[in-house]
Amino acid sequence: MSFLTYLINGISLGSVYAIIALGYTMVYGIAKMLNFAHGDVIMIGCYVVFLTMSGQGWSPLVSVTLSVLICTVLGIVIEKIAYKPLRKATSLAVLITAIGVSYFLQNIALLIFGANTKAFTNVVTLPALTLAGGSLVISGTTIVTVLVCIVIMVALSLFVKYTKAGQAMRAVSEDKDAAQLMGINVNGTISLTFAIGSGLAAIAGVLFCSAYPTLSPYTGSMPGIKAFTAAVFGGIGSIPGAFIGGILLGVIEILGRAYISSQLSDAIVFAVLIIVLLVKPTGLLGKKIHEKV
Repeated sequence: MSFLTYLINGISLGSVYAIIALGYTMVYGIAKMLNFAHGDVIMIGCYVVFLTMSGQGWSPLVSVTLSVLICTVLGIVIEKIAYKPLRKATSLAVLITAIGVSYFLQNIALLIFGANTKAFTNVVTLPALTLAGGSLVISGTTIVTVLVCIVIMVALSLFVKYTKAGQAMRAVSEDKDAAQLMGINVNGTISLTFAIGSGLAAIAGVLFCSAYPTLSPYTGSMPGIKAFTAAVFGGIGSIPGAFIGGILLGVIEILGRAYISSQLSDAIVFAVLIIVLLVKPTGLLGKKIHEKV
């Protein structure tokens, strides 16, 4: 049963990576930008829940809802202030700006909350599920995390495929100039993309901190990096790719930690990514794009 337990834990962790990776892959797929401040939005969302639940005694539902709203607005503000002026700039300029925004958010959190680690209160109250006569126990946090990931994945896929806003996103992803000529509000579409990605980051961060109940200004850094790895693993720009990449990455990390070395689990994850990129540079579900020059 130990292998099955590790597998379930890997799927749970991978579900968190998948939700975060959806934000990365949407922003890159539509705006062709790598938002490395995404991990710090996770941290901000967790602090909102921490302050409202532990400090004010609010219910988990209200706290998480407020966290999603604040992170959604924060995502729009970051896009308007930091990324919109660089719409025509080089990729290097955007990358440096993203790193700068990341450090800015981290240092703001350090000034306000300090560097000490805080105990995060689990927002999931669902009881654990006991199977096989008690030899297999699935925590309520694991069940909720996997279900939330599946619901978000399905809802986002349907949104992009069937709604007008989703069709506008696909059009902007294909060709911004042509989409603008057809009457699509490109700036509004990109802002909506950042809003959705940041809202998902808040949800993922709360689920991550519920499973690993510690909180600091650096909480979102490692999950953010691994989620970006998951997005590249699955094929950045692909929503199903982000989901598959996140799940696989979580399973690889947990199994590597259990059967090889807990100290080398991160190295194993990135080594697998390097191998995948050497064999298939576009990722598992990525497609080659041929450009005319």
